[in-house]
Amino acid sequence: MRGVGTTEGLDPPTRYGFGVCTEYPGPVATRAGYDMLVTKGLEALDGADTVVVPGWPRIEESPSPAVVRALRRAHKRGARVISICSGAFALAYAGLLDGRSATTHWALAGEFAARFPAVHLDPDVLYVDHGDVATSAGAGAGIDLCLHLVRADQGAGYAAHVARTMVMPPHREGGQLQYAAPPHPAQIDGSLASLLEWARGRLDDELTIDDLAGHAGCSARTLARRFAEQVGTSPGQWLLSQRINAAREPLESSDLPVDAVARRVGLSSATNLRRRFLSAPRACPMGRVRSGRTPRR
Repeated sequence: MRGVGTTEGLDPPTRYGFGVCTEYPGPVATRAGYDMLVTKGLEALDGADTVVVPGWPRIEESPSPAVVRALRRAHKRGARVISICSGAFALAYAGLLDGRSATTHWALAGEFAARFPAVHLDPDVLYVDHGDVATSAGAGAGIDLCLHLVRADQGAGYAAHVARTMVMPPHREGGQLQYAAPPHPAQIDGSLASLLEWARGRLDDELTIDDLAGHAGCSARTLARRFAEQVGTSPGQWLLSQRINAAREPLESSDLPVDAVARRVGLSSATNLRRRFLSAPRACPMGRVRSGRTPRR
């Protein structure tokens, strides 16, 4: 039976398998008022390319030795291990985050930092990706991380298709601390939404910070402060990230010369585009800018 609101026919081609496992197969209680019937045990991790820990409700307790061993074994053989929200606690208990940067939900940041001093906690970012291990903040940031990984694995075009189907932005700006407390009056009275939309439509122009400030009707200094509060970065860095994101899809899905793509997104030349891509961590997996890695299946 087809459900109301089905997206059948709109979904992108399937490029990942999916399974759920638990230490003790059978009914697994949830906090949503129902049980899940999980039939696979921890041995399922031995065949996974990516292992997702969607949460760890008992943050004051380490996972069982069996779960810790399964996570370590999966990571050691080359599986990518990622966490969503409190799932970072499970990865930290397993020692997979020692000496690395990581994040978790802002409300759990103090507890996490106290329990795991060997981990470099960044409580503001939406996610941290090291390639083999990745962590994200709350549930929404977990979707941000998963779209980021799909983009790295399968390309910007496929990720954008997935995001459109979900009615999600392919990439969300800013950090999680913008959601951690009631917004400042400047965030309500002086929203940057219309300015960001205006600028995205003019990436091929030589926009400057003064241009943005002029359109917003404020000084460059005030604009910088509002960007820091609402977007979590500077106007210049935001513009650059928008241009890099705008270049991904035509580079992957069209035969346009790199120089033409560069001019279309306001990066002036193929040389400048390559330099910008190479200086942005994991910015582009395509061979036309730099050698990529084999997409995961």
